[in-house]
Amino acid sequence: MSIFTLIQAGLLVGGGIFSFMLFMAWKKNRKQEADTRIIPVAIVGGFAHFCDTLGIGSFAIMTAGYKQFKLIDDQQLPGTLNCQSVMPTVFQAFIFMTAVSVDSVTLLSLVIAACIGATIGARLVSSWDRQHIRIVMSVALLIVAGLMLAGQLKLFPLGGSSLGLSGWKLVIGIIGNFIFGALMTVGIGLYAPCMVMIYLLGMNPLAAFPVMMCSCAFLSFFSSASFIRHNRFNSRATVTVALVGPIMVMVAAYLVKSLDMHVLAWLVCAVVFYTSVTMYRSWAADRKTMPTSTMKLQ
Repeated sequence: MSIFTLIQAGLLVGGGIFSFMLFMAWKKNRKQEADTRIIPVAIVGGFAHFCDTLGIGSFAIMTAGYKQFKLIDDQQLPGTLNCQSVMPTVFQAFIFMTAVSVDSVTLLSLVIAACIGATIGARLVSSWDRQHIRIVMSVALLIVAGLMLAGQLKLFPLGGSSLGLSGWKLVIGIIGNFIFGALMTVGIGLYAPCMVMIYLLGMNPLAAFPVMMCSCAFLSFFSSASFIRHNRFNSRATVTVALVGPIMVMVAAYLVKSLDMHVLAWLVCAVVFYTSVTMYRSWAADRKTMPTSTMKLQ
């Protein structure tokens, strides 16, 4: 059995188990969730996962949309976001694994590193100050976006065409994805940092998509299962996006795969810059809500 077949089998098994758990939760909760407005949920969730497939991320978009239109109770929002992302992310992983011939050892190593980071590394990272992480990541991503922009403008060479990593570059990739997996436990998305790392290590920008999407797909199985077991999510809204999300993923994936590599590099640069700005805005918004005494101590 090849490594790609092993990963695909894992996605199928994980997706199947999740679907069964979701169906049972929906049967249990369908009466009490009957007032959930599925049409606006489908619009917000579908658009979010269209953007997610482009590498922009879905959580911030869904959070803004659900809060703006009061679609999901705040207490159920984290679980709903995690559970809604499972099936669209599985589709993303399948599509880009078959579309991009990333080196199998590189792909498996980075996916395993992200999963270990999300489980073992989470114990360390969860004690870190989220605000400090946000501002450091915001500045770091802004710097990297500037470097990528300079590379696109031919001010100095950056990026590459490789579809795999070896030697010290593979070690850096493993360490990086371990850290990115751990950072997801404090609300820092994996997509943009992973894109940056892949690009700076000299790989083809398109190679970032199967790596980051397979990483998040396997991570989502564990995070969503916990929310389902404790019934801390909206199952009706999750079923809606589980059906609509993959359709929008396929539409966006066609767009990404048809892009010229130069255009794709511009897209990656824009995504990194956007993520830097949104992370700074999250830092600034939380800083405003901090008690005055806490701010003086910082």
